[in-house]
Amino acid sequence: MRSMVNCHPFVLHRLPHHHLFNHFRPFRFSMSAQLSNVSPQSQVIEAPARVGFLGIGIMGSPMAQNLLKAGIDLTVWNRTKSKCDPLISLGAKYKSSPEEVAASCDVTFSMLADPQSAMDVACGKHGAANGMGPGKGYVDVSTVDGDTSKLISEHIKSTGALFLEAPVSGSKKPAEDGTLIFLTAGDRNLYETVAPHLDIMGKSKFFLGDVGNGAAMKLVVNMIMGSMMASFSEGLLLSEKVGLDPKVLVEVISQGAISAPMYSMKGPSMIQSLYPTAFPLKHQQKDLRLALGLAESVSQPIPIAAAANELYKVAKSHGLSDQDFSAVIEALKSKFQHSENQ
Repeated sequence: MRSMVNCHPFVLHRLPHHHLFNHFRPFRFSMSAQLSNVSPQSQVIEAPARVGFLGIGIMGSPMAQNLLKAGIDLTVWNRTKSKCDPLISLGAKYKSSPEEVAASCDVTFSMLADPQSAMDVACGKHGAANGMGPGKGYVDVSTVDGDTSKLISEHIKSTGALFLEAPVSGSKKPAEDGTLIFLTAGDRNLYETVAPHLDIMGKSKFFLGDVGNGAAMKLVVNMIMGSMMASFSEGLLLSEKVGLDPKVLVEVISQGAISAPMYSMKGPSMIQSLYPTAFPLKHQQKDLRLALGLAESVSQPIPIAAAANELYKVAKSHGLSDQDFSAVIEALKSKFQHSENQ
């Protein structure tokens, strides 16, 4: 009989913590090398046979598809079932709730949009925690704050299951190409167990210790990225205002010390006022907001990120939430237009 957990955030029933996945029906991966800062104990790794994936969106869909292509026995769920249909056509199974996915799988991955969604899917009514128990693992690859990650971890571990946070650095294209970077923390045994799956979906992985460290690292990375994009947007518009060709600016940047793939990738479309969504602007603003909270918790000033956050909020007010985060440049255009009309 599988364990049940009361998922009210203030009621946690602690059960024994088991470190052995003795209910798995393992298959074997032969890995020539592990892209990680953690050396594998062996090149032949046993991994769980049945894998679940919750959240089939911009990121979750290509990640799940890469698992399927690698021959993984995959069961999927999404609030909007139609988003699962392409994966089902490729051989994925479907369950009608996170609880059912977790109950039928050895390890369950989740990729949700924000902390509230991650919490609801893990611990809400019919949430994954209700299907967890000893011999199972839960890997949350969503970007959330450390407190949310720790709370989800407590709920999952109270069932006797193992927990790993594993937010990713990378957007839609890296997810499609299987070149994401996983920033993991939590149960080391679960990390070692799912390492082959992380290698299918990503190019590298880092184990950062206790739960919360992965979330913090992801927020710092996205804080830097959001600030960089805001500054890049200012540069593109300023170059154009003073009569320079912004295309040449992108080329100059690409050959200098401040070159970053993001500039060369996003610049040409930004110049054309096109923002195909790889990382939604609303998610970038959410991550900046969470980074500001993280900084506040340790009294660390981050004035540049704070200013960038305000710019993304302006962009959201212009209806750009679902555009790519590079659409933040439109907030600056609006400001210029407002100044010119005065």
